[in-house]
Amino acid sequence: MCNQQRALVAILAFLCLVLAAYGKRDPGTSRRPPSGGLNPGNRSGNGQRESSNAAPLGGNLRARSSLLRMPVQVGQPQRQNDPVQTFSGNGEKTFAGSCAECHGLDGRGGARAPNIAENPRVQRLSDDQIFGVIENGIPGTGMPAFHVLESSDIKSVVAYLRTLQGTKKTAELPGDPDRGKAIFFGKAKCSSCHLVAGKGGFIASDLSGYARTHSVEETRSTITSPNPTGDRQSRTVTASTRDGKKYVGRIRNEDNFSLQLQALDGTFHFLAKPDIERLDVSPQSLMPSDYRSTLSPNELNDLISYLMTSANPGEIPKEILDEE
Repeated sequence: MCNQQRALVAILAFLCLVLAAYGKRDPGTSRRPPSGGLNPGNRSGNGQRESSNAAPLGGNLRARSSLLRMPVQVGQPQRQNDPVQTFSGNGEKTFAGSCAECHGLDGRGGARAPNIAENPRVQRLSDDQIFGVIENGIPGTGMPAFHVLESSDIKSVVAYLRTLQGTKKTAELPGDPDRGKAIFFGKAKCSSCHLVAGKGGFIASDLSGYARTHSVEETRSTITSPNPTGDRQSRTVTASTRDGKKYVGRIRNEDNFSLQLQALDGTFHFLAKPDIERLDVSPQSLMPSDYRSTLSPNELNDLISYLMTSANPGEIPKEILDEE
């Protein structure tokens, strides 16, 4: 019996030693995670411990997340290889995201909005006017206000629209616009037929924004080499009526029964064709063809410069509102 007791005591002592040794192990590695494969200290699937010093995956995630949350220190050098977006590049992206849905990627319009790339009326608008249209919209039309865009974004859109229009934001003046104005209203007598900024004649086209959509050389060619045409509406006519009156001017409208004539002073006359005894068409175009000889090259440059700076910065033309 004593021998049995002694053996039992020895076994208990041995078990105590084993338990004591087991208790000295690292508590962080005393258990396997339930899933069996998330702890880098275990081999996947066999349950044997590879290293008691390996950090658990959760600890690594916490460390990495703390690094992500670390604020950038003031004065820390920034990366130099980031691409820098150009002004027009930003404008292209903003235009594609905010404008192209209605106006098209090329700005030439569609079923929901007009052509703003090729329309001369839109091209004649100043950059400030287009900025205002984008920022504030056009009340009563389909053009919304884009208050959510920053001023820099709107300017980028305006710059990009100018590239779609094929126009230059700025152009070098070939001469003196002040001298050109004096020539327009004086020596060249352009104002006897043409209108600029509300001043001048009515018989020919309004030139307030002509040079905004035409290059310097195009404008020069139009002045020195006007395009001859056989259309009598582009020429001066003299209408002699059966009661002895004569009307000199330009035919604005005509049908089988009547014609509407605008006199050189801007007044309109409605004439029934049975009352017209004779209608004489001048062989010369309204546009003089001798400016190449009557104006010096410098005077032509001055006149072109005046036309280049004569765009009217007034309110948005009514035609723009109508097209919306």
